Amino acid sequence: MERLKGKRAVVTGGAQGIGAAIARRLAEEGARVAILDLNAGAASAVLPAPHIGIGCDVADSASVDSAFAQVKAQFGGVDVLVNNAGIGSTEGDGMDKFYAAQAERAAGSQVFADQTIYCADDAWARVLAISLNGAFWCSRAAVRLMAEEGIGGSIVNIGSTAAVKGNGPIPYCVAKAGIIGMTRSMARELADRGIRVNAVNPGATRTPLYANIPEETRQAIADDCLMKRLADPAEVAGAVAFLAGADGSYATGSVVTVNGRAWFD
Repeated sequence: MERLKGKRAVVTGGAQGIGAAIARRLAEEGARVAILDLNAGAASAVLPAPHIGIGCDVADSASVDSAFAQVKAQFGGVDVLVNNAGIGSTEGDGMDKFYAAQAERAAGSQVFADQTIYCADDAWARVLAISLNGAFWCSRAAVRLMAEEGIGGSIVNIGSTAAVKGNGPIPYCVAKAGIIGMTRSMARELADRGIRVNAVNPGATRTPLYANIPEETRQAIADDCLMKRLADPAEVAGAVAFLAGADGSYATGSVVTVNGRAWFD
């Protein structure tokens, strides 16, 4: 089934994990896909021609504008944007202290898990620059191209259930909460242009991001959901494909949760 036949899609952070799964799914649905990633070589390796990989730092608006100029030159425009690029944790954000404190508490020590105390300015700024600012820079560039053609489009933002539950690094939770706010605001603004804006909130998913989390923490996260496992990236990609295409034509400002029922609100 090719629900996106003839569509031109951009997937950010698409060289691995959820992004790569989304890129492959959109290609299977008939779209031509441009994969944007810091690692241009890895992005180009995800899919063969006519799909393309482009080096892009989403935290840099000039880099984003340059990448979308390349997409326009090769594809003529954009019909679908998936804002997937993001980071969960970075050096200096205090999560090393948090995990160490968790381990001590599990052993019976009375210590505090003080990420707030130890989170440095540059760590805070880096997570928000990539995970929130980058989604806005890419949305702005895509909307400019969609508006030029006047044929509408679809934007799907990858959020996280951490935005609701607060289980994760503080800058990450804040960035993903911002993604949900941006989704709803843009959906309201862009509906008259025929541009739909939705979000997918994945729960814990088997990606390289989770490879850096201690095994006991990973298992506790899996045990916290009804399905007792982490998601597969392809399961998140399926929700994105629905929102991106005609099957989701009456959905805008929506947040689809794919988390194995780990959160009940």
